[in-house]
Amino acid sequence: MTTKNYQELIEHGIFIGGADDALEVMKNEKVDVIVDLRAESTNIPSDSNRIHCPIVDDADQQDESVNKAINLVVNSYNDGQKVFVHCGGGSNRTGTVAIGTLLALGKANTIAEAEEKATAIRPKINVKSAMKDSLRRIFPDA
Repeated sequence: MTTKNYQELIEHGIFIGGADDALEVMKNEKVDVIVDLRAESTNIPSDSNRIHCPIVDDADQQDESVNKAINLVVNSYNDGQKVFVHCGGGSNRTGTVAIGTLLALGKANTIAEAEEKATAIRPKINVKSAMKDSLRRIFPDA
């Protein structure tokens, strides 16, 4: 039995991990869309099913890019597509989008609850304060 380095955020629908997990996820899960959150990513083949939705790590006021990524994941999932979300290592930016996705899909009511669920699924998640601030502005009632 092999150990997967990526996880299922939403069973059979949304997967989260790091950039190095993309090929394995494509092979094992037959994902339809790969959402690449890396701002530093420049090697995206034009014929792939990757969508570059950059979030700048360690930058303030990423609300627009975080919200765009969350909406892309949620809309793709709601359209019946399997989605893989990744950044470089799968902890900060991926964690931020995972928390926002859980909130947007009604799988959690608060940011703290969504973070607890996301880290239970992927313990490596470690969302930095600037990203949590963005989530608070995007989901003011959470």
